Amino acid sequence: MEKIRTRFAPSPTGSMHIGSLRTALYAYALAKHSDGDFILRIEDTDQKREVPGSTEKIKETLKLFGLNWDEYYVQSERAIEGIYKKAAEKLVADGYAFYCNCKAKNAKEEGFSRLLRDPCRDKGLKEGAIKLKTPDGETISYTDYVLGKEISWETLTVADATLLKSDGFPTYHLAVVVDDIDMKISHCLRGHDWLPSTPIHLLVYKYLGVAPIEIGHLTDIQDPSGGKLSKRKGSVSCDEMLSEGYLPEAILNFILLLGWAPKDNRELFNLDDFVKAFDPAGFQKTNPIFNRAKLDWFNGQYLRQKTDEELFKALKPFLKEDWDSQKVKRMIPLTKERMHKLEDFVSLAGFVFEEKEPLVVTDKNRAHIKSATESLERLQEWNKSAIDTALMGAVSENKYHTGDFFMDLRGTISGSRVTPPINDTLVIMGKDEVVARLKKALS
Repeated sequence: MEKIRTRFAPSPTGSMHIGSLRTALYAYALAKHSDGDFILRIEDTDQKREVPGSTEKIKETLKLFGLNWDEYYVQSERAIEGIYKKAAEKLVADGYAFYCNCKAKNAKEEGFSRLLRDPCRDKGLKEGAIKLKTPDGETISYTDYVLGKEISWETLTVADATLLKSDGFPTYHLAVVVDDIDMKISHCLRGHDWLPSTPIHLLVYKYLGVAPIEIGHLTDIQDPSGGKLSKRKGSVSCDEMLSEGYLPEAILNFILLLGWAPKDNRELFNLDDFVKAFDPAGFQKTNPIFNRAKLDWFNGQYLRQKTDEELFKALKPFLKEDWDSQKVKRMIPLTKERMHKLEDFVSLAGFVFEEKEPLVVTDKNRAHIKSATESLERLQEWNKSAIDTALMGAVSENKYHTGDFFMDLRGTISGSRVTPPINDTLVIMGKDEVVARLKKALS
């Protein structure tokens, strides 16, 4: 069998979308499952849209997720070498393309309607942009590698697409085909929104005299509220999700199941497991829903697999510089089972390091707080056993309702009704801090 060579070909236009990471992951697994090659190709020929620093960020992101490439190319560098210009001029010479000097139009311009056949195609011009001379009366078809079905178009519906701009830079339609041929790519996986461009690419393959590669269009990840997942509806970039405290391994595990299903309904995969288990027959045909609760579940699973020391290192970007490191380390075991994201540590345990506004102290709960204060202030030793005994003694002596007593204590110390085990937390906070907060609330 021909060696499988796949590519991930992003444009450097900003932070990587979670859907793009999924495309890269599937391309990587497809290649590596068969000991093939995974190529990274930066498609930067539309330099007006390029965001400075994006190329390096793309590389950093792929490395962070373990998607290391075997070969690396940059389209703008290849454009300078004249590779695309040569291919476009050959198409003109062979009668499959033509020069056009029409002014470039913006599809958003008022009253602009796109012409499928360009008025310059039969003028015999010798310079300008180069466009594909799409034939009439033909049918173009291919079998989609992911969808598993034949898709066809009548050429009357396919426009004379621009292949080479007047500045000498190629459009996606030319560059993607020339690059895939030169780089011996065997399989292309890409987003479903590229499907309408496929007949143009198939014609370019045909006119360059090369059989097309295997092309597969992946499902679109859907927003729970409807429509395609987009930045307008929340954090969907890798950077945003990492900044919220999602672990790379959890994000990877979550997205690999958004469009692919294993035979045995397994849920937890690391990258090596996924590569071994990968089967293209597992590609799904229906669009998956981005389920944030499921992502939280995955992240919680991976958080709890980490040692306390590993979690401490992972938490550092979320902690304030003046927070006591030793107290942070002692709080980790108390919060680990409750965390869905790394940033949850701050909401669960932040009150240990920064005093919060206590829940309202009323006449009804003042007795609870006063008894707790007196019981704790009398302690000579400050440990879990002594605190448990003192507080339960106050409950028993005053015939308090245990749940109400400890809820009032928790709300006064933390300003919240949800905390790690409160008595364990009091040990870590220290007697002076705990008693001072209780007295301040009473006053």
